[in-house]
Amino acid sequence: MSVSPDLSTLRAAGPELLRSVFRRHAAGVAVITAQGDRPVGFTATSLTSVAAEPPIVSFGVGTGSSSWPVLAETEHVGVHILGEHQRELAAVFARSGADRFAAPTRWRAGPEEVPLLEGVLAWLVCRVVARVPAGDHCLVLAEAVTGEAAGTGRPLLYHQGRFNGLRD
Repeated sequence: MSVSPDLSTLRAAGPELLRSVFRRHAAGVAVITAQGDRPVGFTATSLTSVAAEPPIVSFGVGTGSSSWPVLAETEHVGVHILGEHQRELAAVFARSGADRFAAPTRWRAGPEEVPLLEGVLAWLVCRVVARVPAGDHCLVLAEAVTGEAAGTGRPLLYHQGRFNGLRD
């Protein structure tokens, strides 16, 4: 059963309305990594499969984020799908000023020297094919060049401002 919207409560679109609407949208949780002078990474809920042939994904990144200077220049990125057992890892990569690659984060240099996180459900190394300015963010389009989907477990979700697991 659908509920008719109450038009008397309409609000002008802006950052607060967008945040309020998307708190109600459950999204998968990924971590994007790249290698510059040092490894960088951030938690992303904007990861999208764009095309199967060639295999292209997209994600948004804030141009004011500490990861942006490296992502603005790098040729390759790592895309990691987190499991529900990785709430703390997601929180570390979402936290400003955190040393995201310090212990207890487990990672190694992968193809193209991209930092690869261990224990994830799946990962890709992707070649950046486009960067599209989008307000205070940039939409990055990247073509998968290698990866693995051998992890086990259930995906981590972001909903109502919290990291959650699936419920049966």
